[in-house]
Amino acid sequence: MNIKKLLSILTIIFGVAITLPDTAQAQANGEGGNLGLGVMLGEPTGISIKAWNNSKSAFGFGAAWSFGRYDAIHLHGDYLQHNWFNGVDQGRLAFYYGVGARLVLADEAAIGIRVPLGLNYVIEDAPIDLFVEAVPILDLAPSTDFDGNGAIGIRFYF
Repeated sequence: MNIKKLLSILTIIFGVAITLPDTAQAQANGEGGNLGLGVMLGEPTGISIKAWNNSKSAFGFGAAWSFGRYDAIHLHGDYLQHNWFNGVDQGRLAFYYGVGARLVLADEAAIGIRVPLGLNYVIEDAPIDLFVEAVPILDLAPSTDFDGNGAIGIRFYF
């Protein structure tokens, strides 16, 4: 898959995510809207966007700088499933997992498959969530290789 195709796919996914109906139960019971914008610190470090589809699924996006082996711009998009501790109505903490794609814009661009695993904590009575994640990655181009990302972050919901 070439870079133009991957960027087109990520653009379509993002477009669909921001136009979905408002059915996410206000950021999974966090009193905010369904679209969150924030920062992630780690590998990579940058901007984090989350668009809830409903109380158990969301799309996550990132635009960041990779300080690891690439030292370049990193873009990613993921589909995420959430399992709430104590149920979505009582819980504020969820384990999430998913699948997505990443693009590293370096001298030699890299494309890979991401498998994010993390914890998401929704702050009660505030439009804010905190997260921590570890992400195994299988790079497919320019060569097949294993890699990984990890970050902590915070998002504000509109």
